[in-house]
Amino acid sequence: MKVACVGGGPASLYFSVLMKRADPSHDITVYERNPAGATDGWGVTYWDELLENLYRADHESAQAISANSVHWDSWVAHVGDSAPVMVDHWDEGFGIGRRELLGILADRAGSLGVNIEFEREIAGEDEVAGADLVVVGDGVNSVLRERHADHFGTEVVVGRNMYIWLGTTKVFDSFTFAFVETAHGWIWCYGYRYDTNHSTCVVECSPETWKGLGFHEASETGCLTQLEKLFAGILDGHPLIGRAHAGGSARWRNFRTLTNRRWSRGNLVLVGDAAHTTHFSIGAGTALALADTAVLVAALHESTTLETALARYERARKSALRPAQRAARYSARFYENLPRYLSLPPEQMLALISRRHSRLLPHVPPRLYYRVDHAVGRLVLGLDRHGAG
Repeated sequence: MKVACVGGGPASLYFSVLMKRADPSHDITVYERNPAGATDGWGVTYWDELLENLYRADHESAQAISANSVHWDSWVAHVGDSAPVMVDHWDEGFGIGRRELLGILADRAGSLGVNIEFEREIAGEDEVAGADLVVVGDGVNSVLRERHADHFGTEVVVGRNMYIWLGTTKVFDSFTFAFVETAHGWIWCYGYRYDTNHSTCVVECSPETWKGLGFHEASETGCLTQLEKLFAGILDGHPLIGRAHAGGSARWRNFRTLTNRRWSRGNLVLVGDAAHTTHFSIGAGTALALADTAVLVAALHESTTLETALARYERARKSALRPAQRAARYSARFYENLPRYLSLPPEQMLALISRRHSRLLPHVPPRLYYRVDHAVGRLVLGLDRHGAG
């Protein structure tokens, strides 16, 4: 097949790697509008399951990703003026710089014979008219998808809270939550390292707090200075960084949860954030995008026609995505209703963060939910230790 991949993010690059591994005769070109090395974002997170899947799909790129990742197995929460609470051996997580990840995948794709054209934006199908398949992986603001939004049935739900994605030279040993109370309400951040010298800091707050603190009219410099003061307790004198590359900028946004009723149109097929997004608080976006590509490649090589392959891919991925999408919805709502939980002791607050995906939690008084959940956890632990039945 002759394949055009629009967008040079993880989904398109990994698709090209797996497609070439499946059949080296495929003619694949990846088109990326930005220069090589230019990317939004800082570090991305992933979990054990993804790494296992990557090793099964392509050992070489998985080995490079693993070697350039950092990991943590403890979580710490700073809630107001209370002493920090730490939980060891919760979920083991991994972080890698987004730029590093893209570089690994681009190098691997190139070694397999994939052609990558940087600084080349594709605005319409006519620019890739000779392709048998066009993989649309140009993100949540996909140009090709938007040209046919009615066909794809694109829907966007805008989240209530404001957030900003930042970097810092503070290296967090644990996945870190910090919740700070201000005169205008609570503001919080999630911090995790992604290499030996840097961490990501995602800051979030309600729109009322955001406006009350003056972020709606502050310059980027003014915003970073104010946030450094608010989170001085965890930054230890390290700065917050707003720009991942020259020409970039840090912007406050509302998270956009995007879905599509259809994922293909003729020989166009959506992958990654062009097809779906899940709230950043579950840390699954990259893993889900890479899973899309693995399923798409398998469907293309196991089906007799392109139409059948794309339909098979869409059915499989929509079904697989439902648990993650549901978890993301509840996680986002947990943070949109965060003041409901901040009166709890910090150790209970941290425990409920781990249960934020629960559909029951929003409807049960938090203290009662914690007591019941804690009691059930102790019962299960006792049964595990002593045997049941």
